[in-house]
Amino acid sequence: MIKFGPSGNGEAFYNAGFKHTEQAAEFCKSLGLNCYEYSFGRGINMSEAKAVSIGEAFKNAGVEISVHAPYFINFANPNDEAAQKSYGYVLDSAKYLKLFGGSRVVFHPAAQGKATREEAVEKCADRLKILRDYIYLNGYENLIFCPETMGKTAQIGTLEEVIEFCKIDKCFTPAVDFGHINAREGGSLNTVKDFEDRLNYMIAELGFERVKHFHVHFSKIMYGNKGEIKHLTFEDTVYGPEFAPLAEALKKLKLEPYIVSESAGTQTEDACAMKGIYNSVDI
Repeated sequence: MIKFGPSGNGEAFYNAGFKHTEQAAEFCKSLGLNCYEYSFGRGINMSEAKAVSIGEAFKNAGVEISVHAPYFINFANPNDEAAQKSYGYVLDSAKYLKLFGGSRVVFHPAAQGKATREEAVEKCADRLKILRDYIYLNGYENLIFCPETMGKTAQIGTLEEVIEFCKIDKCFTPAVDFGHINAREGGSLNTVKDFEDRLNYMIAELGFERVKHFHVHFSKIMYGNKGEIKHLTFEDTVYGPEFAPLAEALKKLKLEPYIVSESAGTQTEDACAMKGIYNSVDI
């Protein structure tokens, strides 16, 4: 079943008088949303008891929770000691995800740094093979680990690179941020065919079953000649992408992803808007 929800708590959550993440579960449910992404972007600073409490709230509300691992991850870092920290960030995120009762960890793969593109991608792939081994050694193979497409040209994470990373093992499923792709490629996602082409490529490379419930981040994003500048809201009329062409492409191809709104402050409203757009598409 396709899922829609916000990344974290937007302005509407706080304006309604809520403060605690546990309350976000019923808040999402009351709006007809059925997923939610908790961000550990700036690091994991939470007690295990708090994680269990959050997990119980989302379980009771019937809202699926995913996590975003810390932004510090860089599997192309030339320093092996720094790379070891990246393994820890992903594995610690997985530990808390299990306490939440969720199944998806999203993470940024790498930055290119001073290496050539080919060197950085190769090092990242080699490190993801080691991460795979750690995943199995720690008993996390039943979770889904989602390397994300990135929005800046200096970051590792084109759609093609992410798909190749996912070929390493079945524990990896792509997290496709269509706003990032659009920003990185200077506004490339406009028509239904633009989205269909990317989705068909994913299916051809990974197979329909691997792609059917892939992870999606969606927002409009301002961009420049180096890609992503900042996240916007659906109110913006200058930058894309628009959700309607993606909704049509998903229905045509019978894909049912987990769709997270990363709009700037209006992620809850825009998640609801995406659900409404999707439900209005008649194929």
